[in-house]
Amino acid sequence: MSRLNSSPPKSPHASQSDQALHCEHEWEQSIRALKYKSLKMWLLISLFQWLAGLSQQTRMRIGAFLTPLTPWLIRKRIKIVRRNLELCFPALSTQARQELRQQHLRALTQSFVDRSVFWFGSAQTIRSLIYVSGHEQVPDLIAAHGSVMLLAPHFIGLDAAATRLTLEGPEGATMYTPQSNADIDALVRLGRARFNTVHLVSRRDGIRPLIRYIEQHLPIYYLPDMDFGRKGAVFVPFFGLDAATQTATAQIARKWHQPVLPVVSEWDPKTGHYNVTVLPALTDFPGTDSLESATARLNLHIESWVKACPSQYYWVHRRFKTRPMGQTKLY
Repeated sequence: MSRLNSSPPKSPHASQSDQALHCEHEWEQSIRALKYKSLKMWLLISLFQWLAGLSQQTRMRIGAFLTPLTPWLIRKRIKIVRRNLELCFPALSTQARQELRQQHLRALTQSFVDRSVFWFGSAQTIRSLIYVSGHEQVPDLIAAHGSVMLLAPHFIGLDAAATRLTLEGPEGATMYTPQSNADIDALVRLGRARFNTVHLVSRRDGIRPLIRYIEQHLPIYYLPDMDFGRKGAVFVPFFGLDAATQTATAQIARKWHQPVLPVVSEWDPKTGHYNVTVLPALTDFPGTDSLESATARLNLHIESWVKACPSQYYWVHRRFKTRPMGQTKLY
Protein backbone atom coordinates (compact mmCIF):
# COMPACT_ATOMS: atom_id res chain seq x y z
CA MET A 1 0.00 0.00 0.00
CA SER A 2 2.98 2.27 -0.36
CA ARG A 3 1.52 4.08 -3.37
CA LEU A 4 -0.94 5.84 -1.09
CA ASN A 5 1.89 7.95 0.24
CA SER A 6 4.55 8.06 -2.41
CA SER A 7 4.90 8.10 -6.16
CA PRO A 8 5.96 4.94 -8.00
CA PRO A 9 9.64 4.59 -8.83
CA LYS A 10 10.53 6.64 -11.88
CA SER A 11 13.24 5.90 -14.36
CA PRO A 12 14.55 8.59 -16.70
CA HIS A 13 13.73 6.20 -19.54
CA ALA A 14 10.25 5.23 -18.30
CA SER A 15 7.29 6.55 -20.22
CA GLN A 16 4.11 7.81 -18.58
CA SER A 17 2.31 4.69 -19.77
CA ASP A 18 4.96 2.51 -18.11
CA GLN A 19 4.51 4.39 -14.86
CA ALA A 20 0.71 4.08 -15.10
CA LEU A 21 1.02 0.34 -15.63
CA HIS A 22 3.33 0.10 -12.63
CA CYS A 23 0.78 1.96 -10.48
CA GLU A 24 -2.10 -0.21 -11.66
CA HIS A 25 -0.13 -3.42 -11.01
CA GLU A 26 0.83 -2.26 -7.52
CA TRP A 27 -2.78 -1.30 -6.78
CA GLU A 28 -4.07 -4.69 -7.95
CA GLN A 29 -1.58 -6.48 -5.71
CA SER A 30 -2.67 -4.44 -2.70
CA ILE A 31 -6.35 -5.12 -3.40
CA ARG A 32 -5.69 -8.83 -3.82
CA ALA A 33 -3.84 -9.01 -0.50
CA LEU A 34 -6.63 -7.12 1.26
CA LYS A 35 -9.35 -9.25 -0.33
CA TYR A 36 -7.93 -12.47 1.07
CA LYS A 37 -7.39 -11.18 4.60
CA SER A 38 -10.83 -12.30 5.76
CA LEU A 39 -14.15 -13.66 4.53
CA LYS A 40 -15.76 -10.29 5.22
CA MET A 41 -13.30 -8.47 2.97
CA TRP A 42 -13.57 -11.14 0.29
CA LEU A 43 -17.34 -10.72 0.21
CA LEU A 44 -17.22 -6.92 0.23
CA ILE A 45 -14.56 -6.55 -2.46
CA SER A 46 -16.15 -9.27 -4.58
CA LEU A 47 -19.48 -7.44 -4.37
CA PHE A 48 -17.89 -4.15 -5.43
CA GLN A 49 -16.05 -5.83 -8.29
CA TRP A 50 -19.29 -7.47 -9.47
CA LEU A 51 -21.23 -4.18 -9.30
CA ALA A 52 -18.46 -2.37 -11.17
CA GLY A 53 -18.81 -4.81 -14.06
CA LEU A 54 -22.54 -4.20 -14.52
CA SER A 55 -24.09 -1.68 -16.87
CA GLN A 56 -25.08 1.70 -15.46
CA GLN A 57 -28.75 0.91 -16.13
CA THR A 58 -28.47 -2.24 -14.02
CA ARG A 59 -26.73 -0.39 -11.19
CA MET A 60 -29.49 2.23 -11.32
CA ARG A 61 -32.12 -0.50 -10.94
CA ILE A 62 -30.20 -1.98 -8.01
CA GLY A 63 -29.98 1.47 -6.38
CA ALA A 64 -33.72 2.01 -6.85
CA PHE A 65 -34.44 -1.43 -5.35
CA LEU A 66 -32.23 -0.78 -2.31
CA THR A 67 -33.52 2.74 -1.59
CA PRO A 68 -36.58 1.59 0.43
CA LEU A 69 -34.22 -0.52 2.56
CA THR A 70 -31.88 2.38 3.36
CA PRO A 71 -33.98 3.80 6.25
CA TRP A 72 -33.75 0.42 7.98
CA LEU A 73 -30.01 0.19 7.47
CA ILE A 74 -29.21 3.68 8.78
CA ARG A 75 -32.04 4.32 11.25
CA LYS A 76 -30.16 6.82 13.40
CA ARG A 77 -29.02 8.78 10.36
CA ILE A 78 -32.57 8.99 9.00
CA LYS A 79 -33.58 10.86 12.14
CA ILE A 80 -30.70 13.28 11.53
CA VAL A 81 -31.80 13.81 7.92
CA ARG A 82 -35.35 14.57 9.04
CA ARG A 83 -34.13 17.02 11.69
CA ASN A 84 -31.72 18.80 9.33
CA LEU A 85 -34.47 19.34 6.77
CA GLU A 86 -36.77 20.71 9.48
CA LEU A 87 -34.06 23.14 10.61
CA CYS A 88 -32.93 24.29 7.17
CA PHE A 89 -36.27 24.37 5.34
CA PRO A 90 -38.86 25.42 7.94
CA ALA A 91 -41.02 27.09 5.28
CA LEU A 92 -41.59 23.82 3.42
CA SER A 93 -44.65 21.75 4.17
CA THR A 94 -44.26 18.40 5.90
CA GLN A 95 -45.05 16.65 2.63
CA ALA A 96 -42.48 18.70 0.70
CA ARG A 97 -39.79 17.83 3.25
CA GLN A 98 -40.77 14.15 3.04
CA GLU A 99 -40.35 14.28 -0.73
CA LEU A 100 -37.00 16.00 -0.34
CA ARG A 101 -35.90 13.34 2.15
CA GLN A 102 -36.93 10.58 -0.26
CA GLN A 103 -34.98 12.21 -3.10
CA HIS A 104 -31.98 12.46 -0.78
CA LEU A 105 -32.19 8.78 0.16
CA ARG A 106 -32.39 7.79 -3.50
CA ALA A 107 -29.26 9.79 -4.33
CA LEU A 108 -27.44 8.61 -1.20
CA THR A 109 -28.16 4.95 -1.93
CA GLN A 110 -27.04 5.26 -5.54
CA SER A 111 -23.80 6.93 -4.49
CA PHE A 112 -22.91 3.88 -2.40
CA VAL A 113 -23.75 1.51 -5.25
CA ASP A 114 -21.71 3.60 -7.68
CA ARG A 115 -18.74 3.67 -5.36
CA SER A 116 -18.00 0.25 -6.79
CA VAL A 117 -17.26 1.97 -10.11
CA PHE A 118 -15.20 4.74 -8.53
CA TRP A 119 -12.98 2.15 -6.87
CA PHE A 120 -13.05 -0.77 -9.33
CA GLY A 121 -14.35 0.44 -12.69
CA SER A 122 -12.11 1.05 -15.68
CA ALA A 123 -10.89 4.55 -16.49
CA GLN A 124 -13.09 4.52 -19.59
CA THR A 125 -16.18 3.59 -17.54
CA ILE A 126 -15.46 6.33 -15.01
CA ARG A 127 -15.03 8.96 -17.72
CA SER A 128 -18.37 7.96 -19.24
CA LEU A 129 -20.10 8.01 -15.84
CA ILE A 130 -18.62 11.21 -14.40
CA TYR A 131 -18.44 14.39 -16.46
CA VAL A 132 -16.04 17.09 -15.31
CA SER A 133 -15.52 20.66 -16.42
CA GLY A 134 -13.39 23.54 -15.20
CA HIS A 135 -10.45 21.37 -14.17
CA GLU A 136 -8.40 22.70 -17.08
CA GLN A 137 -7.64 25.85 -15.10
CA VAL A 138 -5.86 24.01 -12.29
CA PRO A 139 -2.34 23.47 -13.80
CA ASP A 140 -1.92 27.15 -14.72
CA LEU A 141 -3.07 28.25 -11.26
CA ILE A 142 -0.62 25.86 -9.60
CA ALA A 143 2.17 27.23 -11.79
CA ALA A 144 1.22 30.80 -10.86
CA HIS A 145 0.49 30.34 -7.15
CA GLY A 146 2.38 27.21 -6.10
CA SER A 147 -0.74 25.35 -5.01
CA VAL A 148 -4.52 25.52 -5.13
CA MET A 149 -7.32 24.49 -2.81
CA LEU A 150 -10.10 22.44 -4.40
CA LEU A 151 -12.94 23.18 -2.01
CA ALA A 152 -15.43 20.31 -1.92
CA PRO A 153 -18.57 20.70 0.20
CA HIS A 154 -20.32 17.51 1.22
CA PHE A 155 -22.51 16.68 -1.73
CA ILE A 156 -23.62 13.16 -2.70
CA GLY A 157 -21.15 13.22 -5.61
CA LEU A 158 -18.15 14.02 -3.41
CA ASP A 159 -16.39 10.70 -4.05
CA ALA A 160 -17.29 10.81 -7.73
CA ALA A 161 -15.63 14.22 -8.02
CA ALA A 162 -12.52 13.08 -6.16
CA THR A 163 -12.11 9.99 -8.37
CA ARG A 164 -12.58 11.93 -11.60
CA LEU A 165 -10.15 14.66 -10.58
CA THR A 166 -7.45 12.19 -9.54
CA LEU A 167 -7.90 10.52 -12.92
CA GLU A 168 -7.32 13.84 -14.71
CA GLY A 169 -4.98 15.78 -12.48
CA PRO A 170 -1.64 15.67 -10.72
CA GLU A 171 -0.97 14.02 -7.40
CA GLY A 172 -2.47 15.84 -4.44
CA ALA A 173 -3.38 15.65 -0.79
CA THR A 174 -6.54 15.62 1.30
CA MET A 175 -7.68 15.08 4.86
CA TYR A 176 -9.92 12.18 5.81
CA THR A 177 -11.46 10.57 8.88
CA PRO A 178 -10.06 7.05 9.42
CA GLN A 179 -12.56 4.19 9.60
CA SER A 180 -12.82 2.29 12.87
CA ASN A 181 -12.20 -1.02 11.08
CA ALA A 182 -8.59 -1.20 9.85
CA ASP A 183 -9.40 -3.34 6.80
CA ILE A 184 -12.27 -1.08 5.71
CA ASP A 185 -9.98 1.89 6.20
CA ALA A 186 -7.38 0.25 3.95
CA LEU A 187 -10.03 -0.33 1.27
CA VAL A 188 -11.15 3.31 1.43
CA ARG A 189 -7.56 4.50 1.13
CA LEU A 190 -6.85 2.23 -1.82
CA GLY A 191 -10.07 3.24 -3.53
CA ARG A 192 -9.34 6.93 -3.21
CA ALA A 193 -5.77 6.61 -4.46
CA ARG A 194 -6.34 4.32 -7.39
CA PHE A 195 -5.42 6.47 -10.38
CA ASN A 196 -2.86 8.79 -8.89
CA THR A 197 -0.79 9.37 -5.80
CA VAL A 198 -3.12 10.79 -3.17
CA HIS A 199 -1.60 11.72 0.17
CA LEU A 200 -4.31 11.00 2.74
CA VAL A 201 -3.84 12.95 5.97
CA SER A 202 -5.72 11.65 8.99
CA ARG A 203 -7.70 14.30 10.85
CA ARG A 204 -6.23 12.81 14.01
CA ASP A 205 -2.85 14.19 12.91
CA GLY A 206 -4.13 17.73 12.51
CA ILE A 207 -3.45 20.22 9.74
CA ARG A 208 0.37 20.28 9.81
CA PRO A 209 0.94 17.25 7.52
CA LEU A 210 -1.40 18.82 4.95
CA ILE A 211 0.60 22.04 5.06
CA ARG A 212 3.76 20.14 4.15
CA TYR A 213 2.12 19.06 0.91
CA ILE A 214 1.06 22.63 0.16
CA GLU A 215 4.69 23.65 0.57
CA GLN A 216 5.58 20.93 -1.96
CA HIS A 217 3.27 22.72 -4.43
CA LEU A 218 0.61 20.02 -4.49
CA PRO A 219 -3.08 20.85 -4.84
CA ILE A 220 -5.23 19.98 -1.85
CA TYR A 221 -8.80 18.66 -1.84
CA TYR A 222 -10.42 20.22 1.19
CA LEU A 223 -13.83 19.59 2.80
CA PRO A 224 -14.92 22.72 4.70
CA ASP A 225 -18.37 21.95 6.11
CA MET A 226 -18.40 19.46 8.97
CA ASP A 227 -18.88 20.12 12.66
CA PHE A 228 -15.66 19.10 14.44
CA GLY A 229 -16.47 20.89 17.67
CA ARG A 230 -15.42 24.25 19.08
CA LYS A 231 -11.67 23.98 18.57
CA GLY A 232 -10.61 26.04 15.57
CA ALA A 233 -14.22 26.96 14.79
CA VAL A 234 -16.43 30.03 14.86
CA PHE A 235 -20.21 30.15 14.97
CA VAL A 236 -21.45 31.65 11.73
CA PRO A 237 -24.82 31.33 9.96
CA PHE A 238 -25.72 28.38 7.78
CA PHE A 239 -29.35 28.32 6.68
CA GLY A 240 -30.05 30.91 9.35
CA LEU A 241 -28.63 28.84 12.22
CA ASP A 242 -25.36 29.24 14.09
CA ALA A 243 -23.08 26.48 12.80
CA ALA A 244 -19.66 25.62 14.22
CA THR A 245 -17.44 26.10 11.17
CA GLN A 246 -13.69 25.62 10.94
CA THR A 247 -11.73 28.74 9.97
CA ALA A 248 -8.97 26.62 8.40
CA THR A 249 -10.17 27.31 4.84
CA ALA A 250 -9.61 31.04 5.21
CA GLN A 251 -6.43 30.59 7.27
CA ILE A 252 -4.75 28.32 4.73
CA ALA A 253 -5.82 30.40 1.74
CA ARG A 254 -4.49 33.58 3.38
CA LYS A 255 -1.17 32.23 4.60
CA TRP A 256 -0.22 30.36 1.40
CA HIS A 257 -1.97 32.70 -1.06
CA GLN A 258 -3.98 29.80 -2.45
CA PRO A 259 -6.76 30.30 -4.97
CA VAL A 260 -9.86 28.54 -3.62
CA LEU A 261 -11.74 26.69 -6.38
CA PRO A 262 -15.13 25.28 -5.36
CA VAL A 263 -15.93 21.77 -6.60
CA VAL A 264 -19.69 21.28 -6.99
CA SER A 265 -20.99 17.83 -7.88
CA GLU A 266 -24.48 16.64 -8.83
CA TRP A 267 -25.98 13.25 -9.62
CA ASP A 268 -28.55 13.18 -12.41
CA PRO A 269 -31.39 10.82 -11.36
CA LYS A 270 -32.57 10.49 -14.97
CA THR A 271 -29.30 9.38 -16.57
CA GLY A 272 -27.33 8.20 -13.54
CA HIS A 273 -24.39 10.40 -14.54
CA TYR A 274 -22.46 12.68 -12.22
CA ASN A 275 -21.68 16.25 -13.24
CA VAL A 276 -18.64 17.75 -11.55
CA THR A 277 -17.86 21.43 -12.00
CA VAL A 278 -14.67 23.11 -10.83
CA LEU A 279 -15.77 26.72 -10.48
CA PRO A 280 -13.49 29.75 -10.88
CA ALA A 281 -11.60 30.77 -7.76
CA LEU A 282 -13.61 32.62 -5.13
CA THR A 283 -13.21 36.35 -5.61
CA ASP A 284 -10.96 38.08 -3.08
CA PHE A 285 -11.05 35.25 -0.57
CA PRO A 286 -10.35 35.75 2.24
CA GLY A 287 -9.19 39.22 1.23
CA THR A 288 -8.94 41.63 4.14
CA ASP A 289 -11.88 40.08 5.99
CA SER A 290 -11.45 38.73 9.47
CA LEU A 291 -11.36 34.93 9.67
CA GLU A 292 -14.87 34.96 11.09
CA SER A 293 -16.24 37.19 8.31
CA ALA A 294 -14.50 35.17 5.60
CA THR A 295 -15.86 31.93 7.06
CA ALA A 296 -19.37 33.41 7.20
CA ARG A 297 -19.01 34.42 3.55
CA LEU A 298 -17.92 30.89 2.69
CA ASN A 299 -21.00 29.43 4.38
CA LEU A 300 -23.20 31.71 2.28
CA HIS A 301 -21.54 30.33 -0.86
CA ILE A 302 -22.11 26.74 0.28
CA GLU A 303 -25.71 27.51 1.17
CA SER A 304 -26.33 28.89 -2.33
CA TRP A 305 -24.91 25.72 -3.94
CA VAL A 306 -27.03 23.54 -1.65
CA LYS A 307 -30.21 25.47 -2.52
CA ALA A 308 -29.55 24.81 -6.22
CA CYS A 309 -29.92 21.06 -5.54
CA PRO A 310 -31.10 20.59 -1.94
CA SER A 311 -31.71 16.84 -2.11
CA GLN A 312 -28.03 16.09 -2.73
CA TYR A 313 -26.35 17.73 0.22
CA TYR A 314 -25.08 15.25 2.80
CA TRP A 315 -27.90 15.68 5.30
CA VAL A 316 -26.86 12.58 7.25
CA HIS A 317 -24.24 14.70 9.05
CA ARG A 318 -25.10 16.46 12.31
CA ARG A 319 -24.13 19.84 10.92
CA PHE A 320 -25.49 21.70 13.95
CA LYS A 321 -24.21 19.33 16.63
CA THR A 322 -22.08 21.87 18.53
CA ARG A 323 -24.10 24.76 19.92
CA PRO A 324 -23.06 28.18 21.24
CA MET A 325 -22.85 28.32 25.02
CA GLY A 326 -26.30 28.38 26.56
CA GLN A 327 -28.17 27.06 23.52
CA THR A 328 -30.04 23.76 23.69
CA LYS A 329 -29.04 20.76 21.58
CA LEU A 330 -30.81 20.39 18.24
CA TYR A 331 -30.51 16.61 17.89
